[in-house]
Amino acid sequence: MIEVIKQKKDLRKEMLVKRTKLDVVYKKKYDSWICNELENIIDANNYKVIHAYLPMGKEIDINPLLISLLQKNITIVTPKTLPNRKLENRVLTSLTDVEKGVFGTTHPSNTEEYTGVFDLIIVPGLAFDNDNYRLGYGGGYYDNFLVHHLSVNKIGIFYPVQEVEKVPLEAHDISLDNILLNHNLD
Repeated sequence: MIEVIKQKKDLRKEMLVKRTKLDVVYKKKYDSWICNELENIIDANNYKVIHAYLPMGKEIDINPLLISLLQKNITIVTPKTLPNRKLENRVLTSLTDVEKGVFGTTHPSNTEEYTGVFDLIIVPGLAFDNDNYRLGYGGGYYDNFLVHHLSVNKIGIFYPVQEVEKVPLEAHDISLDNILLNHNLD
C-alpha cells in the first residue's frame, strides 16, 4: 500500500510537468477538440444535467463548452471542494458568477446545491490507462463523489501525454466509462 501511494505521488509530479510543457497552440487546439466532442456527445444523447469542473491551471479548458451549454439551458453542476474529501455540487449559472475555493479551485458563488441525478459526469485528472482508471490530484474527492454515481456515464478528458501503461490502484479507485482522447491531433 505504501508503495502504491509513492507510485501515485511520483506519477502526479511527472504528469504535472508534462502537462505544463504542452505547446500552447497544441493545447488550445486540443482543448477545442475536447469541447466539440463533448458537446456532440451531450447533444446526441439529449443530456440535460451535466456535472463538470471549472478548469484550473493547465487543465483542459472546457469553458467554451460550459458557455455553449448554458446558452442551450442545459443544467451544469460544478463542485465546491469541502473538508473531508467531500464535494458540494452547485448549479453554475455563469462563468462570471464564481468565487475562489481551496487548492486553486473555483466554484459557483451562489449557494444553490444540486442533489438530483446527472446524465453525464466530465472528470479531469493527471493520468489514465487503457482500463479507464484515472489518477487525480490525490485528495480522493472525485473517487468519493463517483462511488455514489456508478450508473452515470463518466467521461475522463486527458491529453495523450497523460496516458500511462497502468495507473497505480488502491481499493477506493473508480474506473471511468470512457476516456475522450485524440492521438492524431497535431
